[in-house]
Amino acid sequence: MAKPLTDQDKRKQISVRGLAGVENVTDLKTNFNRHLHFTLVKDRNVATKRDYYFALANTVRDYLVGRWIRTQQHYYEKDPKRVYYLSLEFYMGRTLQNTMVNLALENACDEATYQLGLDMEELQDIEEDAGLGNGGLGRLAACFLDSMASLGLAAYGYGIRYEFGIFNQKIVDGWQVEEADDWLRYGNPWEKARPEYMRPVHFYGRVEHTADGVKWVDTQVVLALPYDTPVPGYRNNIVNTMRLWSAKAPCDFNLKDFNVGGYIQAVLDRNLAENISRVLYPNDNFFEGKELRLKQEYFVVAATLQDIVRRFKASKFGSTEFVRLDLSSLPDKVAIQLNDTHPAMAIPELMRILVDVEKLTWEKAWDIVVRTCAYTNHTVLPEALERWPVDLFHNLLPRHLEIIYEINRRHLERITKLYPGDLDRLRRMSLIEEGDIKKINMAHLCIVGSHAVNGVARIHSEIIKDTVFKDFYETDPEKFQNKTNGITPRRWLVMCNPGLAEVIAERIGEDYIRDLDQLKKLLDFVDDDSFIQDVAKVKQENKMKFAAYLEEQYKMKINPNSMFDVHVKRIHEYKRQLLNCLHIITLYNRIKKEPNKSWTPRTIMIGGKAAPGYHTAKMIIKLITSIGDIVNNDPVVGDRLKVIYLENYRVTLAEKVIPASDLSEQISTAGTEASGTGNMKFMLNGALTIGTMDGANVEMAEEAGEENLFIFGMRVPDVEALDKKGYDAASYYRRIPELKQAMDQISGGFFSPSQPDLFKDLVNMLMNHDRFKVFADYEDYIQCQEKVSALYKDPKEWTKMVIHNIAGCGKFSSDRTISQYAREIWGMEPSLEKIPAPDDPR
Repeated sequence: MAKPLTDQDKRKQISVRGLAGVENVTDLKTNFNRHLHFTLVKDRNVATKRDYYFALANTVRDYLVGRWIRTQQHYYEKDPKRVYYLSLEFYMGRTLQNTMVNLALENACDEATYQLGLDMEELQDIEEDAGLGNGGLGRLAACFLDSMASLGLAAYGYGIRYEFGIFNQKIVDGWQVEEADDWLRYGNPWEKARPEYMRPVHFYGRVEHTADGVKWVDTQVVLALPYDTPVPGYRNNIVNTMRLWSAKAPCDFNLKDFNVGGYIQAVLDRNLAENISRVLYPNDNFFEGKELRLKQEYFVVAATLQDIVRRFKASKFGSTEFVRLDLSSLPDKVAIQLNDTHPAMAIPELMRILVDVEKLTWEKAWDIVVRTCAYTNHTVLPEALERWPVDLFHNLLPRHLEIIYEINRRHLERITKLYPGDLDRLRRMSLIEEGDIKKINMAHLCIVGSHAVNGVARIHSEIIKDTVFKDFYETDPEKFQNKTNGITPRRWLVMCNPGLAEVIAERIGEDYIRDLDQLKKLLDFVDDDSFIQDVAKVKQENKMKFAAYLEEQYKMKINPNSMFDVHVKRIHEYKRQLLNCLHIITLYNRIKKEPNKSWTPRTIMIGGKAAPGYHTAKMIIKLITSIGDIVNNDPVVGDRLKVIYLENYRVTLAEKVIPASDLSEQISTAGTEASGTGNMKFMLNGALTIGTMDGANVEMAEEAGEENLFIFGMRVPDVEALDKKGYDAASYYRRIPELKQAMDQISGGFFSPSQPDLFKDLVNMLMNHDRFKVFADYEDYIQCQEKVSALYKDPKEWTKMVIHNIAGCGKFSSDRTISQYAREIWGMEPSLEKIPAPDDPR
């Protein structure tokens, strides 16, 4: 078999098409050496690989900085409306290669490093992932930043600079073990501290109602220190900013509270303040009501709003002499997007600023808040919805509790007028939930305090109108919208799959990278033999490269001609990794029963992190690894079935596995996955989807044709009907022999011979209280997998289906999503205009 092309070879091909611009390689080498000698090491002979990485990163950053400064000047001169994307998570991954792609520098850097005797891929591998997110929500925020810059929007991402991001996952003896992610250990060349914009954030204290208005006094102050990271658009010379806040104790923190001799303890106690930005909470789709988490949520909001108001006041027509003092035009110049309920405190905090500080009337202030804020909902799972205890608020943010009570009083007054006598509706719609513990429903606060509320896929947006927020939809239907998620084609195609990006560009040109709808033109090539061969060849090269990576990492030889069947995402009951396990066991049992049959070989890869406190998810990981131990060591099975657990799944691993995948598993119970974005990445990279009609799968089937996906299982109405009737897992267990056999093997210790009852909790859950109805979809899933295996035996037909899928990906660009947010929520107009580069005359 021919040796697979390296990404370096592919980039050389791409330069022929101009996908990577040709810069002066000599300049790059000169700058590289300057950084190496003057900013890093004095002696070239002792430079480490890390020194070379930093030299390259700083060289590339030089190209960013001029554009960054010019972009900010451009915004101040034009004074456009600005959008602030508030998110507790930004799952950025690595920055170097993405920056080179967006600045058209990749080829020149490749050539320069090559001439210096270095390997660019090796240097890229030194960079730590910025894992400041858990999964979909944080990665979506990262894609959105890329699109907002590429569409010329004056946009800012605001979040927290966690010292420790999402934990590193080690699999030890089949179990997940968490390790702290010390991603800043060697420094971060992409950020710039901005101490001149440090802001105070207040906690605790008490409220005084005086003749001059309301005062929040005796507070504890924590300082928010901003770090800015440049976010380049795609080849338009625009560089926006992601500003992340780090918590710092003020100089006098606690010192004044100590008598003589308490100095050491007082200095040590500074940690209490600085803990706020220490670590990302590792929960995905699960609410944990910890005081530190509420502190994080308020910290990012309070610091950000001070910044927003400061910039608004100073930005009048780009002049520093004029200051806007009238805040009534704030909604014309500022849009605030709340990424889920985590930054919901922006609503009462903006009210506090407008009423207490700026002295506006309540009515005027409330009008400004609602017209400025908009809320994106990301989940319908009840355990994920944030409900904060009132007592916690009373202690930590007493003024905000008063404001929320007043918002609620006026809101319920309005509902009473609209629906007189409907007390049940009042109870359902209140921001305060009565019960043993009084709680504030943050989603209700977001809906009431925003002018737009959106779900993240069409089916999800319908579900929130029909169920979770039905009362609110009936009251204010005009607020509710849908914004189907998207992914950036720059990172998720051009960067991670250069071979496929090039094959597409050869047929339809490269404008599709900025306008993904142009992929529809590939339908003209569905029957073109040379295109079919090219697409199949790229996939095979990606598979061979990934097989080599797996062999190096896991010491396991993979059959590169087997189907790569991949299920990567957070481990959660609703994502149904257990359904996949039952398929693996069924397939294994079938091969054992008829070893001489012609089976389609499969390498099944499952990966993802489990929240550290989520017992069931951790047991699911142990089950997958235990099944793998049995299957992979059975000589009867050989290389027809292999099971691999992909350790420490993260952005950088996704960039390797997705381009190599044949089959994408998107098998959540219908009505539970808000959208999914991994599904879109696989589709764009030429994997076929086996999935339920859930989240964005529905729209993917629509765009590519349902016949070009492997759709199975219950639809949302079926799930609802089964809930009404009552789901009886045992009836499926008794009726379906292969399901019974698989379950008996799990419960009987076949996969855990030394601990036969190891999986009793999982068995008990599946049999007696499975909210996600795994057994109900088992039969249909197994039959659908048989269709997958049959089609895989016909490479040409398989690849034609792949081309249909790639051609249907246009809708799933985050450029389309952001254009819709801009026009339909923020009142802004995207632009593909290029601004002059720093060395061009303005």
